[in-house]
Amino acid sequence: VQLQASGGGLVQAGASLRLSCAASGRTSSMNVMAWFRQAPGKEREFVAAMPRSGTNTYYADSVKGRFTISKDNAKTTVFLQMNSLRPEDTAVYYCAARPFTVISYDRRQYNYWGQGTLVTVSS
Repeated sequence: VQLQASGGGLVQAGASLRLSCAASGRTSSMNVMAWFRQAPGKEREFVAAMPRSGTNTYYADSVKGRFTISKDNAKTTVFLQMNSLRPEDTAVYYCAARPFTVISYDRRQYNYWGQGTLVTVSS
């Protein structure tokens, strides 16, 4: 399983960004796709998740109503649309996958990780 994240950048507060995570390899090992983020000096935290074969979505309270997780029809790319960005959203964003179908907010439950993409939001 390989995950390739992209789309990060430097934006001003209030702007939008769209992250992409291209997945390849054994798709049976990627039943849940998720985004996490890690700010400097902080632990990696859950942002959003969805099942690869379903439509339910799950969000951290801090991003609910501003971020949207989605996937393409081929189920090989997961997106994170981030609107109304705030300086506190500044972090390296990672996509992750786990083989089990149960959604988890715990980073330790994810087996596969992308390399991360940096999002910087200036005030």
